Amino acid sequence: MFVLDGKPLALDTPFEANGTLFPANWLRLASPEEREAQGITEVADPPYYDQRFYWGYTTSGTLIPKDHGQLVSGWVDTTRQTANSILITTDWMVVRESDNGTPMSSGVKTWRQETREACETKVYIIRDTDTTDELASYITGPLYPVWPQLNPPIVSSGVDLEASDIIINFGLTGEPVSGGTVDII
Repeated sequence: MFVLDGKPLALDTPFEANGTLFPANWLRLASPEEREAQGITEVADPPYYDQRFYWGYTTSGTLIPKDHGQLVSGWVDTTRQTANSILITTDWMVVRESDNGTPMSSGVKTWRQETREACETKVYIIRDTDTTDELASYITGPLYPVWPQLNPPIVSSGVDLEASDIIINFGLTGEPVSGGTVDII
């Protein structure tokens, strides 16, 4: 990070130093000696911290954790909302089955149950953490973002490919009949 008079300079942004206007690319193209002649110094970037879990650093360099209880509550809600947004893609099948008795495929039923179970497992692990560091480690680790996959997926038209209960009426030529229908059973 480049600093002029105690203020950081953004790369690729024009700036003014000592009454002179500099173009946006000057910091990238200037030599260290040219920057130093203008009073511009380069300092290390501040250490990174995940703002979802920490407030920042103390003067001694220790992370300041956010309230663990509030974080747990928020991540439980977020996890459940994620599960709901995943399941909503097949909610119409549940309604269709209840409404007219058209059965949902067993693959979709299994996937929906696996998704609910994955959600509850994630919620259990989140609630089981004792510190903000533990929670942050789980949420940013490899297991939290993984959800069961529906194979084959639901196509955008809303047809359950696994059921493959589509009948298309064709004429003798193999072409769709004018005014033909697509029946989803």
